[in-house]
Amino acid sequence: MSLINFLLLILSGYLIVIFVLYFFQRNLLYYPTVNNYYGEKLNVSVEKVKIQTEDNIDLLSWYHKKNSGDYKTILFLHGNAGTLENRIYKINHLKNIDINFLIIAWRGFSGNKGKPTEKGLYEDAKSAIRWLKNKGVKEENIIIHGESLGTGVAVEIAQNKNFAGIILESPFTSMVSVGKSHYPFFPVSILLKDKYESDKKIKNIKSPILIMHGEVDKVVPFWMGEKLYNLANEPKYYYFSKYDDHMMEYDEKLLNELTKFIDSLN
Repeated sequence: MSLINFLLLILSGYLIVIFVLYFFQRNLLYYPTVNNYYGEKLNVSVEKVKIQTEDNIDLLSWYHKKNSGDYKTILFLHGNAGTLENRIYKINHLKNIDINFLIIAWRGFSGNKGKPTEKGLYEDAKSAIRWLKNKGVKEENIIIHGESLGTGVAVEIAQNKNFAGIILESPFTSMVSVGKSHYPFFPVSILLKDKYESDKKIKNIKSPILIMHGEVDKVVPFWMGEKLYNLANEPKYYYFSKYDDHMMEYDEKLLNELTKFIDSLN
């Protein structure tokens, strides 16, 4: 085989991979069928509700109202994989905090209709805000808590709003940056449809913000959480764990920081 033919073969293979990455990219970004639920039982009472979006998709959600008066309400926006059950180990800890919460499942997740996209997830989160407001929860009493991919949605909907606070857990600067870290030899910025550009938006958040990130995160590099913290407006707080990976451990240290931040918002 001549050198020219060899190079053409390499180029053809490269272009085929680019073709596959472009047309199947959302299969690489969203994993609704992943199940890491290990059977931990829910030990906080929840009401299973359906939240309707403007494009007529019903989102399965869990709502816990401990107190309709002075307590804040967390809107929990989960990451790119798994079901609501995968977050039981997190929300079980909320029973020890004076807080109400609503956790929604994205379109295409937890049996919901539709397919996840950046625009679609933004609509899902905004629908949850409308639902809470219809329940009498004021914007200034809502805390937006984004987990991983959910941080990109949290930053988007928190811009120029008067939410009580924002919590970003294992956040990324942009999906382009994450893509480049995993696929350095491909033109990610050109190929990517769902970009979630949090680094360009976080300056528009005026609410108090807590950023939590594990220093050994193998999915979203730790420097991204640091950069978002540096870009964020005051008042801002951080919890950077030396030993946590992407899915942070809800241990005593993290829960203390979480509780302290929530208490500071009252």
